[in-house]
Amino acid sequence: MNKLTQRIDKERLLLGIAAPLLAVVAALVVTTLVILATGKNPGAAFSDMLTYGSASDSQVYILNKATTYYLAGVSVAIGFRMNLFNIGVDGQYRIAAFFAAVLGGALTTPGWISIPLIILCAMATGAVWAGIAGVLKVTRGVSEVISTIMLNAIATAIIAYLLQPGKLAELQAGGTVVSTKPLPESSYFFQIDTGAAGELWGFIVIAVIVGIAYWFVLGRTRFGFDLRTVGQSESAAAASGVSVKKMIATSMLISGAIAGLIGMPTLLNDSHQFSNDFPVGIGFTGIAIALLGRNNPVGIALGALLWGFLERTTNHLEFEGYDKEILGVIQGVIVLCVVIAYEVVRRYGLKRQQQRVGAELAAQAATRTQKQEVA
Repeated sequence: MNKLTQRIDKERLLLGIAAPLLAVVAALVVTTLVILATGKNPGAAFSDMLTYGSASDSQVYILNKATTYYLAGVSVAIGFRMNLFNIGVDGQYRIAAFFAAVLGGALTTPGWISIPLIILCAMATGAVWAGIAGVLKVTRGVSEVISTIMLNAIATAIIAYLLQPGKLAELQAGGTVVSTKPLPESSYFFQIDTGAAGELWGFIVIAVIVGIAYWFVLGRTRFGFDLRTVGQSESAAAASGVSVKKMIATSMLISGAIAGLIGMPTLLNDSHQFSNDFPVGIGFTGIAIALLGRNNPVGIALGALLWGFLERTTNHLEFEGYDKEILGVIQGVIVLCVVIAYEVVRRYGLKRQQQRVGAELAAQAATRTQKQEVA
């Protein structure tokens, strides 16, 4: 049996490596065909992407983008691990960033007080917004997909209503930009000066801490075990004494709290205010990145870096005469290939494992039969 276990573990490792390799190869093939269909040279496109993406300023840009994307991916992944589809991350982070910006603009306290207050405000707002969907699910059985989609629309309406001069916003110099009151310089988050390459956002440190906490809590604590158990089988979790409703509500609160952090790198390290051009759609990007990373903290980080790399390099391709829609095509192809590849490999691995276990049990049964005949 030990030999069987070792063989299964080796196969599992090989299959784990095969899945992303298969996805990458398939994505490259499909992307090559798409670029060829546009009448362009795919080899030149890939070469230009690698050259431009490896430049020092591009690396800083990619890391800054990946910081935001990583937080979005972790927020979505928490729901996925509970078998919940928190599609409302986009609305949660935007309304959280808005109220955090309003609070930050009103504060006159030192930075060591105001920055934690802004971050806590964002996390609390995101948690409350996601918690509404959690409460609706455990009390009324409302699907979190439906409720979070509706909450996205409500968040957009609330922000549009309050982001007006005379309410919680003001007209900036020039009369063209409406935004919340800018944060004082004392509330700026630290940045790492990399010289000519630009400034690396200090919020990347918070993203790393979030990733470590995500790994530890879900993989090394009783709470994480209960969460994963409920995600795999609610009936089995309930039979073992876990409160399924409590875990659902708690998971939505945590997911929303992390969603509240998504807008913080932009608010505290870049724009220092919330306006109509504040980034949108990052919550949906987080869904793709969580799928790419298979809800694993390291996998999500790699997915976030890949997304930042693609965004940086494909935008550059547009200046080289390539169609701007290539970015969306490549991103969509990669997600599809990853999902399909992992599912194919998973089914193949399950089939192989069943075959090996069956063969081993049959061999053991034959051995016992022979010993009985001899006796």
